[in-house]
Amino acid sequence: MAHYAIGDIQGCFFELQALLDKINFDPDEDLLWFTGDLVNRGPHSLETLRFIKALGDRAVTVLGNHDLHLLAVAHGQTYKHRQDLADVLEAPDRDELLDWLRRRPLLYRNDRFCLIHAGLPPQWDIAEAERLAREVEAVLRSERLPEFLKHMYGNTPDRWDEALEGWDRWRFILNCFTRLRYCTPEGRLALEYSGPPGSQPPHLLPWFEVPGRRSAGQEIVFGHWSTLGFTVKNGCYGIDTGCLWGGQLTALRLDGEMYRISIDCPCYRRPG
Repeated sequence: MAHYAIGDIQGCFFELQALLDKINFDPDEDLLWFTGDLVNRGPHSLETLRFIKALGDRAVTVLGNHDLHLLAVAHGQTYKHRQDLADVLEAPDRDELLDWLRRRPLLYRNDRFCLIHAGLPPQWDIAEAERLAREVEAVLRSERLPEFLKHMYGNTPDRWDEALEGWDRWRFILNCFTRLRYCTPEGRLALEYSGPPGSQPPHLLPWFEVPGRRSAGQEIVFGHWSTLGFTVKNGCYGIDTGCLWGGQLTALRLDGEMYRISIDCPCYRRPG
């Protein structure tokens, strides 16, 4: 059995199929982990959702910010890229796909690796991160989902406090798991910065470089950050290599000897 983690797909279904051919994926034996952002902006979100859902327990995917955008649009929120999600929203199996998507975790781990979409603030160790992920997952899977999606967007609060309650608490947790790239050494989120390291103000650090980060020691696989590219640092593995933007789609083998396999991708979108 082979075990691979695969970076953000964002509707690039045929590139995913090409990558699976390259790694000789066997759906009866192998296991795939996906870093989230299965949908949006690419041309084949519907096919991507259907395929990964059909893999059943041979695939694990965590929720990304674009997956949450899909859920928000389906529940009436406005979104400028709505047309990119039309194939899912108009599909006959729409409700089944959306119900499956809302039940994906924000964090998944085995005895060695932890899988998330974006990042962790330095105040959380892995046990706390898992506890908080379960807390928000329970809301996403409940009857409060439509109400939660109305309060999901925003950059505040920007620093963790266990005393946070309600929408503020859940928004902060969700922002970490699905949007975080940079923060201050004290753990204040800086969600407005998305460029590669070196482009940010000097007081900000990539979340995985913050000194004293409490999740240090846990190997973490993440996506979300296409301008970062493939990165291995401090036990963290960034595998979003910008397939949507004309970069690559990457698989990282996690069992046995770790190695990277990537394919080149056409450019479906240009920044801005």
